[in-house]
Amino acid sequence: VKRAYSNISSQNCLSDVRLSPDGRHIHVIVRQPKSGLMTHDKYQRLHLMQCQKHNDLVLSGNAPVVDVIYIPQSKPEDGASVLGVIFENGRVEFWKFLECRSGWHLLQTVDLCNSPRAKVSSVCMCQNFIIWCEERPPSENSNSVCSNFRFCICKKTIEVNEGGVNLGNVKIALHNNPRYATVSSGDLVYLLPDMRENSSMGVLKVFLAWSPEHDTFKVHSACSCTLMKSSSKESDFKRLVTDCIGLLATINPPDICGFSPTGCGDLLLLLSTGWVCIMKRDGSLHHIYKLPDNCLSASGTQNSLKIYNEILALTIGRTLFLIDTKCGLELERISMKTEGLLFINTLDSHSPLMLSETGLFVVTQKPKPSPTLSEDSSALLVEAVFEEACKYYQQRSLSSTQLTVEKLKKGGMFQAPISLAAILRDYLQRLMSSLESELRSLVLLEDIKTSVVKASEKDLENYCESLVQQEICRLLSGELERENLQYLNSIFHLFPTYSWHAMQAVLHLRCNGEGLLLSKAPAELWKIILSPVQPTANFAHCNGQQKLTTVPVFELLCQSIFKFQPSWLPRFLELAQQQSGGSSKSPWGYSMKESSESLPLYKRALTVLPCKGTYQHLEVELLLCSERPKAIMQALRILIKQGQWERVAQVAERFCRQSPLLNKEIFIALLCEVSQHRDLDPYLDLLWTLCPEDMTVTSILNIVLKNLPDSMQNSGPFEAHGSQVTIGLLKPLLRKVLQRETKPSQRYADILQSPTVPPLTPPPLSTFHALDHLLYKLLE
Repeated sequence: VKRAYSNISSQNCLSDVRLSPDGRHIHVIVRQPKSGLMTHDKYQRLHLMQCQKHNDLVLSGNAPVVDVIYIPQSKPEDGASVLGVIFENGRVEFWKFLECRSGWHLLQTVDLCNSPRAKVSSVCMCQNFIIWCEERPPSENSNSVCSNFRFCICKKTIEVNEGGVNLGNVKIALHNNPRYATVSSGDLVYLLPDMRENSSMGVLKVFLAWSPEHDTFKVHSACSCTLMKSSSKESDFKRLVTDCIGLLATINPPDICGFSPTGCGDLLLLLSTGWVCIMKRDGSLHHIYKLPDNCLSASGTQNSLKIYNEILALTIGRTLFLIDTKCGLELERISMKTEGLLFINTLDSHSPLMLSETGLFVVTQKPKPSPTLSEDSSALLVEAVFEEACKYYQQRSLSSTQLTVEKLKKGGMFQAPISLAAILRDYLQRLMSSLESELRSLVLLEDIKTSVVKASEKDLENYCESLVQQEICRLLSGELERENLQYLNSIFHLFPTYSWHAMQAVLHLRCNGEGLLLSKAPAELWKIILSPVQPTANFAHCNGQQKLTTVPVFELLCQSIFKFQPSWLPRFLELAQQQSGGSSKSPWGYSMKESSESLPLYKRALTVLPCKGTYQHLEVELLLCSERPKAIMQALRILIKQGQWERVAQVAERFCRQSPLLNKEIFIALLCEVSQHRDLDPYLDLLWTLCPEDMTVTSILNIVLKNLPDSMQNSGPFEAHGSQVTIGLLKPLLRKVLQRETKPSQRYADILQSPTVPPLTPPPLSTFHALDHLLYKLLE
């Protein structure tokens, strides 16, 4: 990061800072204690910087400043763009920076709004239009609801020529709308809701895309890629969104925490879910990158994002992320000393500009040296090959005479060394060629180690991260022996953040817009990661103290994912099961024995979760991802214990179709719950459809009878219990089962068809069978 400007001290929020398109002027909009505008200029010629007098940009208006815009010249040869300073009362001052005349000069002052009582809340430039959101004064008869829709979207044509700035007439493009922030991208203007407004307003769930040239509006939402509506020549906001009212009640889109135009009609969005998305001009929403969980809440609200030559730069607090927009891969994560905002310099759009309280910086990438095999390196490698050959020969030789490299090169005095030397001489060049990529990696690794020793404190962090990635890549490129596995564990323990980044790079991990985790790693690498090994606990107790022990590679990666991106853990398990060729899934049976060599992946993933039950939602997801009957039932019992009945119904509907045995077990478990409480009443229709074919009325009533709550055991058959099951609830199920039976009992059928009002004098309970007892007990 190279500093391009001197120290800029300001007590204002960085979001109130604007940068000129050429990067030569910084404008700070002052809000408190008195509204104003501070401008910092960069002179191109040294003698002008040394002049004693400069014409500073001193505003003549006293109203609060809303924003500043740059209007390009009609002819590029006419010089620099014109700066427009827009005030809240609608007045605009147009300024131009003339370096030859030592500073800023006021060109003219005009009024945007027709009404003197109108207020401007946001403004932008789009092609040859100046666009603003205008607040109209409320009428005397307006209520609080109407006051939220007293804004309108206006536009004027604007042109800069030798005579000054020419403005056209005011045209209202949209009226009766809420407060909107106007954001220009290419030939479109996005109207984003102002989150300072009442969040209970349903219209804040959507935002608009408007073409000033054609006066067409499109209604978008941040929760789906569906284009909600397209309207042409519609100028009333209420009529525009009328058709969306029903849909607004069903969606719950995330909040927009940050945005940035791309300049080609698209819009970058940072959502409260942690996703960075791009809204295409056609209305489709493409997911690019998912931030680590709780990253937004932990880093505050200060953020900015820009795209530079297919690389997404994103600042969250004091962290700068660099993301490849084509695949969503995190290229680099840079820690900064202070918070900063990103800008784009039109003269150099490939280099990010970052503004912090200490100045304006240019983010540049240091070229990485490509490893080359010099003559000295080749000689050393040849020597290393001969040394390895000597060790290999000595391990398998019965002779106690030590074979050295010199003896081997000369051919030795025995047949075996002579043959070995001949083989090495004949195949050394071929061996060097086949091992070239591995040798280059080793040379690069040694170069990085040397650089770490010589590096300054500033560059040490980058070298360490590169070293960790190279070491992890090297260790996972071949069979892992116990010593290498222990070494890999120590790397993840000592450098958890670097190891997390290295793991993503080595496996080419990325999360797509559908929430699936993708990997381009070769099958050989997955074979090493998923190799069946005897599981070991994460910690061993030694003399009352916890001691870190070696864990397999799969558990090691799961630990890293759980620490930095817990929501990825179930998706990583699914990906691992796919890569294992389905070997982690067992047939739909319950009697399969599990050994240390066949321990399923989901059980290995569960070992990284704490034992306190804090992450039971992750435990449920991991159990369900396994698609094993015992695990599914375990997840279902956790959901039942938590009272998540909607999720229980979803799990039952999903997995009952996959196995008759599992279907029956799920149905019986839920029928027991129906017998004890009324929380499943909204899902009874679904539950009855899941009834297995072999269930009979007798078996159903037996299950209900055995699971009635204790409070009903000593009560009479007609006492009211509002929280207990009734025959009315069971009637649809029993009727369905009776119709399915080949010889239904007429006695029970008569009872089911009897009126809902019970007889005045029921028969004595002692004359009924146990099932009759239950039926009369349930009658109300």
